[in-house]
Amino acid sequence: MKISQNSGVPIYQQIADSFRTDILEGKYSEGEYLPSIRGLAKELRISVITTIKAYDQLEAEGLVTAVHGKGYCINPQDGEMLREQHKRKVEDALLDAIKYARIAGMNEEELVETLKTLNNFAED
Repeated sequence: MKISQNSGVPIYQQIADSFRTDILEGKYSEGEYLPSIRGLAKELRISVITTIKAYDQLEAEGLVTAVHGKGYCINPQDGEMLREQHKRKVEDALLDAIKYARIAGMNEEELVETLKTLNNFAED
């Protein structure tokens, strides 16, 4: 996991975002545990409190459950819920793309063509 002290995004948010992405992409299995709070804090050279804040955020989102004495366990993921979460990410990214396309003076046709080109590139 890579975190940046200078990104402008709080460290706890970077950690939560990284784990959220990994969980939603299936890199963690149901019932698997996240790294220990102290272990992750030591590895990333950050405060234990920062790690706890990230894990608490994931718990509030329903992605993990705190198991007393064991850590944070990955919850079963509802396939439809995962699909909706991914769709929301796509929509957010496309809204950003539209905003930047307007700033760049691109029309709808150019934007769609760019999307098609990038989609083809991503398949390779």
